Amino acid sequence: MSSLEQPPGAERVIIKAGSHLSLPYFLAGRRGARKDAENLESCAASMVPLTANPVESIGSSAPRTATAAAPAAAPISTPSLLAAMLRTSTKISDLFFSPGKPPLVEINGKLVPAGTARALTSQDTRRIATDLIGNNVDATDNLRKLGSCDVSYSLPGSNRFRVNIFMQRGACAVVMRVIPGSVPDFESMNLPSELAKVVGLRNGIVLVTGPTGSGKSTTLAAIIDKINKEQFYHVLTIEDPIEFLHPHKNCIVHQRELHADTPSFALALRAALRQAPKVILVGEMRDRETIEIAMEAAETGHLVLSTLHTIDAAKTVERIVGAFPMAEQHTLRNRLAQSFRYIISQRLIPRKDGTGRVAAIEILKSTLRTREYVEKGESDGKTLLDAMRVGSQDGMQCFDGEIERLIRQGILDMDTGLAYATNAGNLQLELADLAAERTADPLLETAET
Repeated sequence: MSSLEQPPGAERVIIKAGSHLSLPYFLAGRRGARKDAENLESCAASMVPLTANPVESIGSSAPRTATAAAPAAAPISTPSLLAAMLRTSTKISDLFFSPGKPPLVEINGKLVPAGTARALTSQDTRRIATDLIGNNVDATDNLRKLGSCDVSYSLPGSNRFRVNIFMQRGACAVVMRVIPGSVPDFESMNLPSELAKVVGLRNGIVLVTGPTGSGKSTTLAAIIDKINKEQFYHVLTIEDPIEFLHPHKNCIVHQRELHADTPSFALALRAALRQAPKVILVGEMRDRETIEIAMEAAETGHLVLSTLHTIDAAKTVERIVGAFPMAEQHTLRNRLAQSFRYIISQRLIPRKDGTGRVAAIEILKSTLRTREYVEKGESDGKTLLDAMRVGSQDGMQCFDGEIERLIRQGILDMDTGLAYATNAGNLQLELADLAAERTADPLLETAET
């Protein structure tokens, strides 16, 4: 039997061309296909009464059958649940809502239950998603058509959140990134002093890179706040969604949110060239068009700040160059070499004492040497990593050098530091003296026995 043929006696289902239910139906290909499609429809448009959802409304007293169990407990309101979860710790980075598990929070990289011990149902997560989306029609359409959406949410008198709602197994799941109520202060974050020089730049591109949850947005917010205090500029941000709210200080700061204020990064960035900003923050360089316009802005006298999901400076250059066809890459390398000012990469690493995480920061700075390597490409003995290792006098630093420093200061455990290193083998050789000292330390030997 073909995968598209129906078994004997099966109900015949006809799906019209163009229907958004056709894709999930044929992907499922089995008896649960129609049920999954209905769940997708009901979650994306929770705002519409369910007609065929097998899960009842929470708190409803109507039994499913004559022998149904007692009704479920009334649901906690979404704001009350969020507030209860935030009271768990002051170091929460993310909140998670998934069917089959109780609400979870991430504290120092580990998930723990919070708010309520009861496992959530698919209808719980659908209701939470509904509350978070509110009247955002674009987000509802994206969830229905694309299977996920991004929104921002504010808890009155408390925190703001960057929210992603997505479909999995036909039900809604929600991840919320906690955004501090106040803009981070550059000095209090103990960022490398070299990054303060970004404030004085007049043009060019500054990129902050790293994996999800590495603090890229926080670092950029601290830089924007320092510019806001020390310069007298028009600053324009384009974000998805807006995270930190910057008040006007010496600068005027206009913040545009994707879908609410503009349909795309590229269109907003092109419009920004006619809005007389001195500084433009682009939430993320997602595609070739955005990269192209950002470089154009940098080349025409604007300071452009943005992020990329890359693990280090060298991979960042390759990601940007690789977004363009081979025939254009040589020209692109030349333009990037002339326009980039800093590539800052971050990794958050658990502290040895278990009290949180510490940022290891890699800094690639535009110098005669690094511009040559970007323009001509890396080769043996001429890599961006080599340039950073010997570029401390120019303010550059590499991950492994920073991790070695943190291990020697007792902030990081050696095994943990090696796990986050770019080249663990080389770093282990650099730390050979420290390992030998620990092995020979009689106090350590006594503690181990």
